[in-house]
Amino acid sequence: MVGNSSAPDAAAEGEQAGPDLTAGTTAGVQAGVPAREPDPDRLPDRIWTVPNALSIARLLGVPVFLWLVLGPHADGWAVILLIAAAASDWLDGKLARALHQESRLGQVLDPTADRLYIGVMLIGLAIRAIIPWWLVGVLVGRELVLAVALLRLRARGWEPLQVSFVGKAATLCLFDAFPLLLLGAYSGHAALVAKVVGWAFVAWGTALYWVAAGLYLVQAWRLTSAPARPEGGPEAAGGQGPLSEVAEPEQPDG
Repeated sequence: MVGNSSAPDAAAEGEQAGPDLTAGTTAGVQAGVPAREPDPDRLPDRIWTVPNALSIARLLGVPVFLWLVLGPHADGWAVILLIAAAASDWLDGKLARALHQESRLGQVLDPTADRLYIGVMLIGLAIRAIIPWWLVGVLVGRELVLAVALLRLRARGWEPLQVSFVGKAATLCLFDAFPLLLLGAYSGHAALVAKVVGWAFVAWGTALYWVAAGLYLVQAWRLTSAPARPEGGPEAAGGQGPLSEVAEPEQPDG
């Protein structure tokens, strides 16, 4: 066992070897249980940070956006809210890295806010007949597939994998697409251009969304096919382990 190289000499001299503080507690050494080393890639559990505050504010805008689209049909304000949400999404990641305020909560809040905004945009535009319901099914079906993969990861002792660059690109395309389709519902040449460009972004975003899901499923399958991960092991969430070459993970936002 590491740290016990002096024990044979001590026993030969009839002395009692002292506890090795570098290897864990005395009880753990006597029991032959290796001490759990700290995970350098594990994010802190802090909550009250500036990036987390931005993520929470972005989450609070989700029901406001849905009300603007379905209630007064204030589409201009709805688009402004989406622009502000996208700006805060970019800003909280920058602040988290600049202020060294990364956290596990921020790692969860960031993709959750993105998915909720995409969800309410799908619902709002489908109810107003701006997009077809089959598109809702295609994108929601992707989330259900990933939910099953996430449950499997949890069962095998792995935390959720971080969003890949492809997933971020897909989210950006959809964030650009839906406001353009919202504005494209009106008449005029500008609205027609917005509608055409919006549908182009929908096509790219949907394709990349499923490509990102495929990468996630490959990672999840490879991880869950291996022996169960020991709790607190060195592999961190986000694919920073045996499969980091499949999809390069981004730094956590917040």
